Amino acid sequence: MKTSAAFPSDYLKASDLNGKSVNVTIESVEMVDMGKGRDKESKLLIRFVGKQKGLVCNKTNAGTIEKITGTDETDDWVGKNITLCAREVEFQGDMVWAIRVSLRAPGAAPSKTAAIKPAPAAAAELDSDNVPF
Repeated sequence: MKTSAAFPSDYLKASDLNGKSVNVTIESVEMVDMGKGRDKESKLLIRFVGKQKGLVCNKTNAGTIEKITGTDETDDWVGKNITLCAREVEFQGDMVWAIRVSLRAPGAAPSKTAAIKPAPAAAAELDSDNVPF
């Protein structure tokens, strides 16, 4: 038995992406309290259409979503398509896997001067069904 089966999480982890970039549509964005006692703090939680797990959004990912959507108003992110991917990042001096929101619009080919444009809803669902989370 995998420990992830013994201790399931309601929140998305890099390993949930199975090494793939996943196109998703934002269903809701809310502030939730996490932790207990002195460790309790409010975090931004993003939920996606057709997905069980939500993404606890950090400042880096929030900034990327702002660039993609053109707004810092989280209510306006609902219905927008983004691409999630796992990346190696430095955290407290160690390299770890983390989820990052890609600046590339879902379904867009890479380019040196990639314009960030929202993708049609159909493109957001192409890869998302292949990765359950």
